[in-house]
Amino acid sequence: MTISLGRHLCGDEAMATQQEWLVTNGIGGYGCGTVAGVLTRHYHGLLVAALKPPLERTLLVTKINETASYLGESYELYCDRWADGAQHPLGYLHLESFRLEGTIPIWVYAIADARLEKRVWMEPGANTTYIRYTLSRASAPIALNLKVLINHRSHHHSTQGQGWQMSLTDCPQGLRIQAKADVQPFYILSAAAPAQPAHTWHHGYALAVEAYRGIHPYDDHLHAATFAATLGLGQSFTLVATTEAEADRSGQSALLRRRAYEQHLIAQGQAAQPDDPAPAWVSQLVLAADQFVVNRAVVNPAVTAIGGQDPGLESGPGSGLGGDFASTTAPPAPVGMGKSIIAGYPWFGDWGRDTMIALPGLTLATGRPALARLILQTFARYLDQGMLPNNFPESGEAPHYNTVDATLWYFEALRAYHAATGDTALIEELYPQLQEIVTWHCNGTRHRIQVDPTDGLLYAGEQAVQLTWMDAKVGDWVVTPRTGKPVEVNALWYNALLVMADFARLLGQPEGQFQALAAQTRQGFQRFWSDDLGHCYDLIDGPDGADSSLRPNQIFAVSLPHTTLGEPCLTTDQQRAVVDAVAQRLLTSHGLRSLDPAHPSYRGHYGGDLVQRDGAYHQGTVWSWLIGPFVQAHWRVYQDADLAHSFLDPLIHHLQGGCLGTLSEIFDGDAPMVPRGAFAQAWSVAEVLRVSALLRPLLQE
Repeated sequence: MTISLGRHLCGDEAMATQQEWLVTNGIGGYGCGTVAGVLTRHYHGLLVAALKPPLERTLLVTKINETASYLGESYELYCDRWADGAQHPLGYLHLESFRLEGTIPIWVYAIADARLEKRVWMEPGANTTYIRYTLSRASAPIALNLKVLINHRSHHHSTQGQGWQMSLTDCPQGLRIQAKADVQPFYILSAAAPAQPAHTWHHGYALAVEAYRGIHPYDDHLHAATFAATLGLGQSFTLVATTEAEADRSGQSALLRRRAYEQHLIAQGQAAQPDDPAPAWVSQLVLAADQFVVNRAVVNPAVTAIGGQDPGLESGPGSGLGGDFASTTAPPAPVGMGKSIIAGYPWFGDWGRDTMIALPGLTLATGRPALARLILQTFARYLDQGMLPNNFPESGEAPHYNTVDATLWYFEALRAYHAATGDTALIEELYPQLQEIVTWHCNGTRHRIQVDPTDGLLYAGEQAVQLTWMDAKVGDWVVTPRTGKPVEVNALWYNALLVMADFARLLGQPEGQFQALAAQTRQGFQRFWSDDLGHCYDLIDGPDGADSSLRPNQIFAVSLPHTTLGEPCLTTDQQRAVVDAVAQRLLTSHGLRSLDPAHPSYRGHYGGDLVQRDGAYHQGTVWSWLIGPFVQAHWRVYQDADLAHSFLDPLIHHLQGGCLGTLSEIFDGDAPMVPRGAFAQAWSVAEVLRVSALLRPLLQE
């Protein structure tokens, strides 16, 4: 798939400052910015290093201000916006085109009859960014003056640099930067030109997106050094921004490594379905999928169950199972390197729920089952009281266990993995932990998560805690608390119980206890159905009774494998009614609205300060990842693969909008449904890949 913008888009200020690019390194570090080169976010920079992979993301190198001299004329190629409202210079006016080469952004500047190309990419596995300039057309040499602007702060924050003196010292082929006495140094390197140190703060960069988000919209950056180079036709010059003093200075060899890495990813993706040649956009999404995969050091949480009873299933279903479980946690000790998934760029870390939802699409649909296995094993290390962590905090403290659905998605991810690989050894390895999960949920675990023995449904929730994926919270205000029995949680619980029955049968273990629990849950699930509404309640047995709001969560009762196959938890007519209600009232071009527009709490626009944004997050905002379960449910009900797959078309088109080559987290609920939130989201990419891989073999020629 060719993603390319011509001059008519690059020269349009609004377009060139809204469209963004992203490069990543596989350990949590990244670089990103706008096509125009204007800084609009705190997160924009050439090197945002993960100093404690995959987190502690720190902005080190912000941008390069390029000036080209050619045939006696000077051309400023960069662009800045300032706090006083000024915008100068307007370097995007020299931008003839912009394109992606895999994930590598390429700017092409027209300078009289010369053409100067700029490429940016990261070294896999290292906090190293390459910035390479190539003179691809010219009738004379071109002189480049490259001013490097730096920082040293959390990517979430801004800088007021007045009085901040960094230490800038020469090093072999470059400059060593010690921002503060107690932090790791970083480097600006070049094999072809010496650094000319400087120390000049540039104050008052205006960040338009942060202003829109109600966040402090100004930032300062330090001009640390200038590099000068003269290029003849066909020659290149490379700067290396890195935390590694011995990083490879050769732009050519680094570029070849990056290209080979991406070609290998594409080949893996193609091999996943050798009898079904994938369209070019799938290869682009395969590369986008890899941007979320990161290393995570696996620790030994040293969690010990205490209280007198082994958390097995020996007591059988429906008996309460007894036991008084607690846990004590010793300081974690690293035991190896695992894998995880960054939920989204630029601000999310790795989250349990997002990881499990995204795993099938990011790994299995891309031909990387070994990666899926390692992620599943990594997260199994963090199981505690029958729960997976919701997230790993940026500052490195213990994981947060405040999610009811992440653990249930783990069963579905493991089921999908086994279906794709037949790897029974992993099922056998994890089976005791899976048994413990079921036991904890039957007995009760954190946040009043427990099966109700009267109907077999899973209850969850307590004051000031958000446990489902609709998890917006501002201070003590939980916007959509959903305390009670949420519909998708119980669809996931039912699915998990039947997955366990399948695994037990596979391993020659007793399956009757899981079948019995599932049968009770299936019968109880009919409590969600409302003939008057013509669809399911979103929640039952809450503090205010049943919630009749039409939300997308009921779609999982039609999309999950075990909720519709064999012994479905909704009748055929009910399944069709759910799909129709969601299609007619929640479906948009880019996913499903989180609330019916007719509801009085509906918010069709996502913006403003934190309170306004979180107040709209699940109150009408469109979530693109939900297109996956909707498409799958639509296909199951109507058995028309071509029709179901057609709902993906607008998101495929979105690869050329927003952050180029990837998919956004959310969109406004009201037309024209502008992309919002994180500009690259793991489960958005994953679900399009997953459901497309499911349906493509069924499409008509």
